[in-house]
Amino acid sequence: MNIGIRAHDIDSQNVEELAKIIEKKGFSSIQLALAKSFPSINTSVGSLSPGLAHYIGQTFLQHHIQIAVLGCYINIIHPDEKERNNSLLRFKEHLRFARDFGCSIVGTETGNVFADIQYTEKNFTDEVFQKVVASVQELVKEAEKFGVIVGIEGGVCHPIHSPRAMRRLLDAIPSHNLQVIYDPVNYLTVSNYKNQEEVIDEVFDLFGDRMIILHAKDFVIENDTIKGVPVGKGLLNYEYIFSWLNEKKPYINILLEETKDPFIEDAKKHLQQFRKM
Repeated sequence: MNIGIRAHDIDSQNVEELAKIIEKKGFSSIQLALAKSFPSINTSVGSLSPGLAHYIGQTFLQHHIQIAVLGCYINIIHPDEKERNNSLLRFKEHLRFARDFGCSIVGTETGNVFADIQYTEKNFTDEVFQKVVASVQELVKEAEKFGVIVGIEGGVCHPIHSPRAMRRLLDAIPSHNLQVIYDPVNYLTVSNYKNQEEVIDEVFDLFGDRMIILHAKDFVIENDTIKGVPVGKGLLNYEYIFSWLNEKKPYINILLEETKDPFIEDAKKHLQQFRKM
């Protein structure tokens, strides 16, 4: 079992300290969002270089940590065209230098019709879906040039709001440089969480073969809404998920999300109990 964590869920002062802390906690991989983990380092458009990428990548490698995903979460359909184009440029820059970090995946969600990510059924129109296709196609073309992968993460607050919408996106862009980051909680709502196994089955049936990363968090129902909680503190049926993962996706990177100290160690142990014996 290959368990990691979002690097920005760990408090640290610099690259070396972060790598040491994550190694000490027993994680083998991370999702690294540069701006969130290293606010003192300039990571704006035009700032990345092979030297910076190599330094960061090698620092983690020396501590036996794989950078599994470069997180570059942007609103790919931002309503402000200038803001959207700048975000796409930033993502493309991450794609160009991903290999220098020792990483092959750059990940994002699919944005929102509003500047701030929120739930709205305005995301679910065909017009908005086509805007997503246009932006993802642009990113995938860049990824193909550099032999890296665009990892797309769906969820109910985004245009790719269901497993079927994700399948439709994959069919619209027939490139294996486009793959899926799967967060099981993201597709759950107050109306379907009691049937979560059916939703999970649909995911595995529709794009299990394109799944390259699993985000691990948990949820409870609070005030008639889904609320994220640390892994092992909620209702997600991890035993059911791992019954499939152990068979179909051995050693897939499983990255803790929305889980910080003092819950990190318990969350890791919760996942480890489902290791295939």
